[in-house]
Amino acid sequence: MAKRRLPIGIQSFRKMRESDCYYVDKTGYALRLVQEGSHFFLSRPRRFGKSLFLDTLKELFEGSRELFVGLQAHEEWDWSTRYPVLNLSFGKGNFKQSGYLDTNLMAQLDAIEESADLESRYDTAPERFAHVIKSLHSKTDRRVAVLVDEYDKPILDALERPDIARANRDYLRGLYTVVKDCDAHVQFCFLTGVSKFSQVSLFSGLNNLLDITLDPTYSSLCGYTEDDLDTVFGQELQGLDRGSIREWYNGYGWGGQDRVYNPFDVLLLFRRRIFKAWWFETGTPSFLVETLVRRGVPAAELDGKLATDEALGRFDIDDVAPEALLFQTGYLTLVDELWRDGQQYRRLGYPNREVRQSLNLSLRNYLTGSDPNRETHSRGLGEILRGADLAGLERLLRSIFAGIPYEWHTRNEIARYEGYYASVVYSYFAGLGLQVTVEDSSSTGRLDMAVRSGGKVYLFEFKVVERAESGSAMAQLKARGYADKYRHLGEPIFLVAVEFSQEARNLTNFESELA
Repeated sequence: MAKRRLPIGIQSFRKMRESDCYYVDKTGYALRLVQEGSHFFLSRPRRFGKSLFLDTLKELFEGSRELFVGLQAHEEWDWSTRYPVLNLSFGKGNFKQSGYLDTNLMAQLDAIEESADLESRYDTAPERFAHVIKSLHSKTDRRVAVLVDEYDKPILDALERPDIARANRDYLRGLYTVVKDCDAHVQFCFLTGVSKFSQVSLFSGLNNLLDITLDPTYSSLCGYTEDDLDTVFGQELQGLDRGSIREWYNGYGWGGQDRVYNPFDVLLLFRRRIFKAWWFETGTPSFLVETLVRRGVPAAELDGKLATDEALGRFDIDDVAPEALLFQTGYLTLVDELWRDGQQYRRLGYPNREVRQSLNLSLRNYLTGSDPNRETHSRGLGEILRGADLAGLERLLRSIFAGIPYEWHTRNEIARYEGYYASVVYSYFAGLGLQVTVEDSSSTGRLDMAVRSGGKVYLFEFKVVERAESGSAMAQLKARGYADKYRHLGEPIFLVAVEFSQEARNLTNFESELA
């Protein structure tokens, strides 16, 4: 198989096919959607191929048969009928600016009307949108395919300015209601975005949408499967360790059997041949980190968090559930599911090394303020663990907390963040990409944190002295026999008890010994 162009940043199906790019055939999903219904909604994280899939639908409905040669849809799609397509995208623009959303939409409708040679009769969004749909139907005698990309970006971009975010939400609610009101003129409707705003807040007028976000049938609609890497990108895999590719970029799940790779990461890896947090670096999760701290979600509790489908879908301007925010933005993914007392729960976890390591580095940076020695501390931590230098570990931890500016505590009241001290330590370990297990259960209780590094096991217990007696951390490590669970590894096991003081804002007691 000859090498092809890597479609980095290409969201146009036509451009991809005409430029001899690699393409993972997703047209079978398009066929299934059209056969099963007419109004759909899909939520996926950024840069997962939503826009490309939407553009693929556009070319199908417009009858661009030549672009589908060799793909599943080529032999199964009815090319005798072409449909008008009304395609809206809110991917670009400054939606933090009051009133800009209306300007953006009107410009898009201007372009659609000009292209279809339609006369504009209205200067208000819902009325004009409805007029365009009906006019396209009347002019072509075919119902319209309505495709909306990044439907939620005008709200997400303005979350830090709630008044504008609410105004954008209400504006879009009035706009999307039109699709249901014009159902007699609509052949197919597909909306995509990163988040899933609640039916009440945004989709109350478009309640006939079928949400396929967690439908196992469509779990691989976006992203690359293991089979895709083998059959489509075989030439690019040469010289790269497959296990490392999987560790860094695979692991995303939306209810199906397959785990998928982040496409953006895979393509950048093939281009640069370096394992790096390519996807994470394209978007800084500052709002996410601030929300986690404000809501008191300990960093160590993110991996393995349980949530209901209702919680995962609850996302609104005034009620951003941390679970929904983490899941919908792609920083946590579905790991498995379980039932308790007749209620279904989804277990969330980091999809891969890239996200686990990078998100915890962001948390570390936020939790430690403007400490200029963070990188030095991180490098030193790795060396200390490899050498089992427990005295050095104590000095390093004291240095880390001493380096956090006093003003950071007083201005942000950061120490009120539940699990603050343990979260700082955890974020340092996880940010190094080490094998870290938190709340590790045994028959006698749950260990705070276990770290494996350099053929050694470190078992940590954290206490805050204002809430527990001095010396209780080591006493608990011994009394509950946490080391027993790890003895089969045949590696040295170190018990590490760390006690903090909220008043002193540092360690008050540090004990360690070989188990």
